[in-house]
Amino acid sequence: MQDFWFYIKLGLDHVLDINAYDHILFLAALALPFTFESWKKVVVLATVFTTTHCASLALSSYDLVVIDAEFIEFLIPVTIVMTAIFNLLYVKSGAKGDHIGLHVLATAFFGLIHGFGFSNYFKMLMAEEDNTLSPLLGFALGIEISQVIIVLSVLVVSLLVSSLTKVKHPFYVTLVSVLIILLTIPMLIDTFPFT
Repeated sequence: MQDFWFYIKLGLDHVLDINAYDHILFLAALALPFTFESWKKVVVLATVFTTTHCASLALSSYDLVVIDAEFIEFLIPVTIVMTAIFNLLYVKSGAKGDHIGLHVLATAFFGLIHGFGFSNYFKMLMAEEDNTLSPLLGFALGIEISQVIIVLSVLVVSLLVSSLTKVKHPFYVTLVSVLIILLTIPMLIDTFPFT
């Protein structure tokens, strides 16, 4: 049981690590277009992300799928920028967030990419383990808890901004999405694989 808690904590630290803020930026971009009233939809998206993230970890841990780590490291910031751009298009279209089908598909795909990005480190940890299922489940639980914390925090901040200021939600989504893109550009440059 102690090992299970270790992997829960590892999942929490993986997402909440401020020095590796790519997860936080992605989740912020993911939750941004939604309001607090639609928190259940955002939790569904976080769960889809966790599921696909752990699926790619499992595929990699069992050597069923092997992808070039350098290319994946570049795709992670690409997913953040794409999500933020999607928000800008979403605001421009005037969509209300009633249907999240496209969000679910994009989130699932991006979850796979982020999972492959962490797979090398996770495989090193698994080298000492006889059973990889329990650590994988603990890690998944830690990821899910931390992601729910982040997306609910984003929704609370959005609620506070709309309640305490005269800033309209579409303008707020646009402003923060542009900020997320600007914060992600250095990651894109640092991980660009075609140099």
